[in-house]
Amino acid sequence: MIEREDRDRPLESSERLWWQAGVIYQVYPRSFQDTDGDGVGDLRGVIERLDYLDDTLGIDAIWLSPFFPSPMRDFGYDIADYTDVDPLFGDLATFDELVAEAHARNMRIIIDYVPNHCSDQHPWFVEARSSRESAKRDWFIWADPKPDGSPPNNWIGPFGGSTWEWDEPTGQYYLHIFLPEQPDLNWRNPDLRAEMLDVLRFWLARGVDGVRIDALHNVMKDPHLRDNPENHAGHLGTHRTHGLEFDRQQHLHEFDHDDNHEVARAMRAVLDEFEAERPRVAIGELHIFDLDRWARYYGEGLDELHLPFNFGLLNTPWEAGRVRALVDAIEAAVPPGGWPNYVLGNHDEPRIATRVGVDEARVGMMLLLTLRGTPTLYYGDELGVRDATVSIEQMRDPWGIRMGEAQFSRDPARASMPWDDSPNGGFCPAGVEPWLPLAPDLATTNVVAQAANPHSMLNLTRALLRLRRASPALSVGDYRALDAVPPDVFGFLREAGEDRYLVLLSFARRTVTIELPEAGQAAIAVSTALDREGPADLANLTLRGNEGLVLQLA
Repeated sequence: MIEREDRDRPLESSERLWWQAGVIYQVYPRSFQDTDGDGVGDLRGVIERLDYLDDTLGIDAIWLSPFFPSPMRDFGYDIADYTDVDPLFGDLATFDELVAEAHARNMRIIIDYVPNHCSDQHPWFVEARSSRESAKRDWFIWADPKPDGSPPNNWIGPFGGSTWEWDEPTGQYYLHIFLPEQPDLNWRNPDLRAEMLDVLRFWLARGVDGVRIDALHNVMKDPHLRDNPENHAGHLGTHRTHGLEFDRQQHLHEFDHDDNHEVARAMRAVLDEFEAERPRVAIGELHIFDLDRWARYYGEGLDELHLPFNFGLLNTPWEAGRVRALVDAIEAAVPPGGWPNYVLGNHDEPRIATRVGVDEARVGMMLLLTLRGTPTLYYGDELGVRDATVSIEQMRDPWGIRMGEAQFSRDPARASMPWDDSPNGGFCPAGVEPWLPLAPDLATTNVVAQAANPHSMLNLTRALLRLRRASPALSVGDYRALDAVPPDVFGFLREAGEDRYLVLLSFARRTVTIELPEAGQAAIAVSTALDREGPADLANLTLRGNEGLVLQLA
């Protein structure tokens, strides 16, 4: 357990804000804890597991994926009411209780804010499609067909197919970057913009400490709705395929439009209205791998996002040189006064233990929790959970269903949190069918079993979090990569005054030897197998395959 006085100590003036020094933990509410026996997780379940997040794990902030009223065509990202809670998850009173209980434990709450689109069942869209003369018509993006009746342009969505849906009663197409049931909002309309910024104020006034802004890269589109050019470069614009149609285009006119920055500034200004009460954080989902364009979302005066999500580790081959090159590039791209961040997984991506391997995932956890910047940890990754096996018949994800291929389904990474080795892993009562199949290796990959195993992934994560919190160098210190290490090793220093740590991560499957006599004396603070400690000879240090060490320097 992390000692209370350590958890609650105030940051010194030389230290960073909570969202810079802390660790964010993503909870996908559908899959975290079911308390009412319907096979779907809920907000009460998050409340019941706060002690795990606080005392057992020791994270600083909880990011909640959507819990708003929704037809659940995209499992909450199709919102029918921005200022309420879906009965599936609870109600506003339960949410308020969750915020209060989290704050009592010195943990913050971050919620999803979905500005690009809503549900086609939202009252705004119902009114907008009732008539071309509707007062809310311009709250969405409508266009006439081409002379042959086809869509207004050639845009293809990441879920496949045209981004335009024909509305027969009003004789126009409406834009939907994602599902047809998710019409895009028109942020060029001042009334819509004002309403959506008031949504932010509603939740900030209820006590949330920040927002993760969904699909920020898509919010503003080319006002002329020009066709996208073909992609002749032969490489993907994002980190994985979205289907041949999507990949054959350069997504210039509906993705990363320059006008996004003005919207990001407007959102940030709303958060700043609440800054005097306590610091709030703006995080943006940006699948932008051109680092110059990515870094622009900090804002010229650091007046946009506090943390533009950095998905680079999802796009980088699991090799020491490639990972170091990415980290060095991120360090160079972040503007002065900005703060980096890293993720290894989320609800849209295959899990790290599936992508790179179970042993490799331990190295990944050490990497994530020792780099300079704010880490976001996806629920279950602290256990090394692997993707569940979800058949075509069991598939729930609309992306996989629309594409008709399992490779596009996000369901495997969304399986329920394994709390113990009971039939449903403690997620829901025995005899209740969870909304998705369980992840594999339940007997050993669960909280109870791993808490009792001194060498488990859970205890590795706990050790790293505990060390990170105790060390100014690891939480807020400087970063410097090392050159004098073997090619299969990524080594770097973290330093804050006299507090100095050396991190050595082997990406090799064989044993390698490190020779760093000039580094001085060192002691092993944490090893990925949790089986090495004490003095280390940096002139002749051996790393086993897929092993990482955090060493405290004298």
